[in-house]
Amino acid sequence: MPATSYDVVVLGLGAMGSAASCHLARRGARVLGLDRFAPPHAHGSSSGRTRIIREAYFEHPAYVPMVQRAYDLWEALEHDSGRRLSVKTGGLMIGPPEGAVVRGALLSATTHGLAHEILDAATLRRRYPALEPDEGTVAVWEPRAGALFPEACVAAHLEQAARAGATLATDEPALAWSATADGVEVRTAKGHYRAGKLLVACGAWTTSLVPELGLPLVAQRQVQLWFEALDAGSFSPERLPIFIWEDEPDRFIYGFPDLGDGIKVARHHEGELTDPGQVRREVTDDDVQPMRAVLARLIPGANGPLLGSAVCLYTNAPDSHFVLGLHPDHPGVLVASPCSGHGFKFSSVLGETMADMLLGATPRFDLGLFRLDRFRSAHPR
Repeated sequence: MPATSYDVVVLGLGAMGSAASCHLARRGARVLGLDRFAPPHAHGSSSGRTRIIREAYFEHPAYVPMVQRAYDLWEALEHDSGRRLSVKTGGLMIGPPEGAVVRGALLSATTHGLAHEILDAATLRRRYPALEPDEGTVAVWEPRAGALFPEACVAAHLEQAARAGATLATDEPALAWSATADGVEVRTAKGHYRAGKLLVACGAWTTSLVPELGLPLVAQRQVQLWFEALDAGSFSPERLPIFIWEDEPDRFIYGFPDLGDGIKVARHHEGELTDPGQVRREVTDDDVQPMRAVLARLIPGANGPLLGSAVCLYTNAPDSHFVLGLHPDHPGVLVASPCSGHGFKFSSVLGETMADMLLGATPRFDLGLFRLDRFRSAHPR
């Protein structure tokens, strides 16, 4: 039987693949999207009810223009889909003045002229009574930050992709792909497909599909926890913004106000390394008690009964930046694992950017931070 033919096959329909499928299909490309599960699902990185979106980006000022475009695209998707995809709460980047979070957020804010305030510990405690920062702690407050609802965002992108003509096949993992004279062929358990271009956007499964690149990506188990507030009035989104808190040097927790299902908090990184097919999904006291100790010290009113827990995956690069680039031997193949634990908010704009790259348009952003070949000297092929 001859293989079915498309312009682009997208492997993985989580945050990045769903967004790329939407943008590609809207530009008239014949798109096939494949996923080993049925997104939105909880097996990868795009789950957990909420994800932070923020503008004063402490990781690097180069992200700021991208997240500004992401805000516009999320707003447009919300309008087109009729779904509620986000809530604005403002945001706090908290820590020592010379710490990575505060120093980096200030650098982005000043580089790009972003609205912000610097709050000392006394002001922080007065304005946000739920928080009990140590003396010497400061915070960068920004007004545009808030939360995205990842399951709704993925579903909206997939709905819009299908509406624009994309074919979406779920519960159909890709087994292998190979280059052909005029593109690629993808083999799954259910069939063979041909396409002019291929997007590999499989998150933690990326390295299994492009092993020849030797990408030094690792999957990390991340635990998300929801607690009942002991003082509910201090944790409403009107009283508490989203926050990232450097509570020890280069150690971070992040959290959300109570959006209806408790106060969500988690460690940023530090989870155990894992195989994406064998993730330890059970959450135990060993996961919960270290977070309770942090809450008792810094946010005691959040240290109520545990309401829920979930496990997701980070797919990390050694430098914690995204991974996005064309395959060095097959320029019709785009590899995208733009995660490292902070990629979801960018999926709208990266979907647009990936469509540009696959359809021959020039991306509007400098993507130099994300090049595949930045790992080559440390990991020769």
